[in-house]
Amino acid sequence: MIIDLLLLLLPVAAASGWYAAKRSIDANTHKDNDGFTRPYLVGLNYLLNEQPDKAVDVFIKMLEVDSEMVETHLALGTLFRRRGEADRAIRIHQNLIARPNLSKELRLQALLALGEDYLKAGVLDRAERVLLEFTEIASGEIAIIGLRHLLDIYQQEKRWDLAINIANKLLTHGEPYQRNIAHYYCELALQAKAQSQLEQTQRYLKRALEIEQNCTRASLLQGDIETASGRYKTALQAYQHAVQQDPDYLVEIIPAIVNCYERLLDEDELLRYLTTCLQQYPRTSLAIVIATYLQQKEGEAAAINFLTKHLQQRPSVRGLQKLINLQLNNAKEEIKNDHVILHDLTTKLLKNKPTYRCENCGFNSKVLHWLCPGCHSWGRIKPIQGPEGD
Repeated sequence: MIIDLLLLLLPVAAASGWYAAKRSIDANTHKDNDGFTRPYLVGLNYLLNEQPDKAVDVFIKMLEVDSEMVETHLALGTLFRRRGEADRAIRIHQNLIARPNLSKELRLQALLALGEDYLKAGVLDRAERVLLEFTEIASGEIAIIGLRHLLDIYQQEKRWDLAINIANKLLTHGEPYQRNIAHYYCELALQAKAQSQLEQTQRYLKRALEIEQNCTRASLLQGDIETASGRYKTALQAYQHAVQQDPDYLVEIIPAIVNCYERLLDEDELLRYLTTCLQQYPRTSLAIVIATYLQQKEGEAAAINFLTKHLQQRPSVRGLQKLINLQLNNAKEEIKNDHVILHDLTTKLLKNKPTYRCENCGFNSKVLHWLCPGCHSWGRIKPIQGPEGD
C-alpha cells in the first residue's frame, strides 16, 4: 500500500544528508546536518506504521521550513491521489497554493494538481472553480490539460453550452474536437425537441452539420423530426444522406427508410433503392429486408435463392437465421425438426453476442451509445461487421 511513497521518499531522505551538509558548509554555519533529514525519517516512520495523516502533517511543516522541496511535495500529493487518497492530496496541494512566494510555474502545477484531486474525489464544483482559475493563467500544452478536465466536467453534468465553449478553445490549440462539438449540438437538439422547440432543434442540428459534415447522428435526428411531422419525402432525404455519411450505420437507418417508402406507398422504388445500396454496401441488414420483400412479391423460393447467393459471398449468422426461417415454412416433416434445431442454435449464438463495438477502446454493447461508456469518445461505437455482425 505504501510502496509508491517509499520509492519517492527514501531516495530523498538518503540524499538529503548530503544536501544539508553542503548547504551548511557553503553558509559557514554549524547547523546540524541531520536537521533536514530527521523530519523525513519521522514522516517515513508514520507511513510505515499506516499513519498517513501524521505523515502529511510532517511533510507540510517541512515545506514551511524549506521551500526548495515544492516539487517533491507535488509528486507526493500526486501519489496520494493515485492511491485513491484524494483528501490527503488536497491538503498537500492546498498548502502549496497558499504559499505567497510560489513561482508562477509551480503555482500552475499545484492548481492543476488540486483540480485533479477534486475530480478524483468527485467534487465537481470545486474542481471546476480551480480549473477555471488555472486556465485563465495557463498557456500552451499545460493549458490543454486543464481544458480537457473542464470538458470532462461539463460532459458529466450535461452542460452542453459550456462544453461547446471549452471545445472551441481546444480547437484554437489545434486539438481535433469538431466531432465532440457536433454531438454537443445534437444533445442540445434533443433537449429542445423534448420541449417542443422544433425551430431551435433544427438550428442546433444545422449547426452540428456545419461543424462536422459527416455527423450521421444529426441527419438521423433530422429524419426523425420530419417523420414525426409527416413529411416523409424530406425525412427520406435526411436518412439517405445519413447512409452516404456513414454506411456503417445502415442497420440503424434502413428501418426508417423502409418506413418512409411504405408511408409514400412506393415499395417498388424501395426495392430498387435497397438493391442499389446492397451493391455499394453489402450488409446483412439490407439483404434481409430485400429477402422479406421478395418473399411478399415473388414468393419464398425467390427470397431463398437471393439470400443463399448473398450468404455465399458474405456469410453471417443473422443472414443464416433468416434463411432458416424462410425454409421452415415449406420444409418437409422429416427435415423440419433439423431446421428447428438450426434455428434454435443460431438464436442462442446471437443471444449474448454484442451488436456494437467501440472502434477506439473495444467496448461492446447490445445497444448504440453515441458516447462510449468505456473511453468517453463520441461517435466511435458502430455496428459490428462480419459473420457475427451486420
